[in-house]
Amino acid sequence: MKQTAVLYPGAGVGHVRPMAELANVFLKHGYDVTMVLVEPPFKLSDSGTTAIDRIAASNPSISFHVLPSLLALDFAAPGKHPFLLMLQLLHYYNEQFEAFLRAIDRKSLHSVVLDMFCIDATDVCVKLGVPVYTFFAGSASCLSALTQLPAFIAGRQTGLKELGDTPLDFVGVPPMPASHLIKELLEHPEDEMCKAMMNIWKRNTETMGVLLNTFESLESRAVQSLKGPLCVPERILPPIYCVGPLVGKGAKDEDKAERNECLEWLDAQPDRSVVFLCLGSKGTLSAEQLKEIAVGLDRSGQRFLWSVRMPAGSNNPEKYLEVCPEPELDALLPQGFLE
Repeated sequence: MKQTAVLYPGAGVGHVRPMAELANVFLKHGYDVTMVLVEPPFKLSDSGTTAIDRIAASNPSISFHVLPSLLALDFAAPGKHPFLLMLQLLHYYNEQFEAFLRAIDRKSLHSVVLDMFCIDATDVCVKLGVPVYTFFAGSASCLSALTQLPAFIAGRQTGLKELGDTPLDFVGVPPMPASHLIKELLEHPEDEMCKAMMNIWKRNTETMGVLLNTFESLESRAVQSLKGPLCVPERILPPIYCVGPLVGKGAKDEDKAERNECLEWLDAQPDRSVVFLCLGSKGTLSAEQLKEIAVGLDRSGQRFLWSVRMPAGSNNPEKYLEVCPEPELDALLPQGFLE
């Protein structure tokens, strides 16, 4: 009987896309793959919906299953951060996810791979006796630092914000100024957002293994730190599997007519001559940071391809999963930069 791997990326195109690339790896190894999606209680922007539809259309060998929509969660709850609401939504979906797994013949269900934000579904898998793994689409260095972070926060009466630029010495990762962390992780340890994020990073390393979108020779120190006893001395971390780099196949020949002009420019450049800057579908910076990057690129004299998004700052829940709007480059970048 052919074995089925169930991949659960949750919501948002930024999580579905890398999981689809992982699904193709499972397919190459002879597994059937079903990807489980959730339907948010609000309509995604047309561009976000189109992107997910395009992923499904371009991966016909993957089965896609959308869990029944939940209407109970109030996404307009005043004062509630949209990230916390999203975690709450994914937790509520556990019941539907369990029903879906029970409908699969247990003899054919090989394993479940969870996105880092769907980690509460670990409880469902343990309950059903299904092998469960975590997929972390970021770097090994990032996961190593986040896994060690609770030890820096534990016992502090205040958050890490007071440390300013004091470097934090992580095992296997170059020292990092405390101020460079996600701002929510700098808050008081009892802050709701800080606690939620700490719980996520802890639970991500409580499955049967972590699949990382990297390869060991690229991040050997970080990978070894996750495999060794010094990363989290009080507990043994699960096995780490480097399954990357997971890279999209790119446009097919028949799609070349619709390719963006920047890709045509890129094809014309010498090999290994272009710096690429992209922080993902939700990777936004402040206007000040964008200007500093622009100055750095200008002074470097290097060819570059840069994906610029509108500066961060939206707390609108219905905007949280949408693709960012087109930025007004003339207003965001230094005068004369585009010329």
